[in-house]
Amino acid sequence: MREDGFIVSMVKLCRWFGVARRSVYYRPTKAPAKVKPALAEPIKALIEAEPSFGYRTVAGLLRMNKNTVQRIFQLQGWQVRKRAVGKRPRIEALPSVASAPDQRWATDLCRLWGGRDGWLTLALVIDCHTRQLLGWQLSRSGRATTAAAALEQALISRYGTLGRVPVPFLLRSDNGLVFTSRHYTRLVRSYGLRQEFITPHCPQQNGMVERVIRTLKEQCAHRHRFETQQHAMRVIGDWIQFYNHRRPHQALGMKTPAEAYALAA
Repeated sequence: MREDGFIVSMVKLCRWFGVARRSVYYRPTKAPAKVKPALAEPIKALIEAEPSFGYRTVAGLLRMNKNTVQRIFQLQGWQVRKRAVGKRPRIEALPSVASAPDQRWATDLCRLWGGRDGWLTLALVIDCHTRQLLGWQLSRSGRATTAAAALEQALISRYGTLGRVPVPFLLRSDNGLVFTSRHYTRLVRSYGLRQEFITPHCPQQNGMVERVIRTLKEQCAHRHRFETQQHAMRVIGDWIQFYNHRRPHQALGMKTPAEAYALAA
């Protein structure tokens, strides 16, 4: 512009282009920080194997300081961009939490692509205190029998056998046709459990199991191309074992769900 005879002040240029003047005049005074290869290499190897892991999970698995891992993530540009949080009016209600094991369980269904077997339905049952995945069932139908099989597997996993539970507790779910069906509600009552349903259109009230479904999809289902139902069952079963016994959880003080249950029992 100066060559054409126009002289514009820096104030006007910054106003035109929407740039802060301090950004134009800024000059770094420190050399860029360097990362020690001995620290960065194991972190890089882990996130290449599991790209969806955050810095807290990586720090827990590698037994490293989480602030150090977060700093390395920032310097190396390895952090995943978070999705924007929308503003939606929500009905106030109790969240799906519990103060002790076997006080409240939560259950839900999700759909996964099974290759030659088409869409599959996955039912999960989780303990809302320890975040432990107690039961699951994968089938080609989304009927009540799928959710019932997951619940019975959870009862066997926790108590070793089927029958009425020693102390009745709550089983939370949404208002879907599966969980309100006569077959499922009759089964729940036969084991001495009490059902509770979330407010319609408020999935955050069942947030514990909704969040673990998202984690399963991000860290397992979306990273594999399932060929058949049997293939999906093998992969999901291995991941659930990893989730329960090896994956640290921030809400549990970086303990695994199995460790949290052992301490609370």
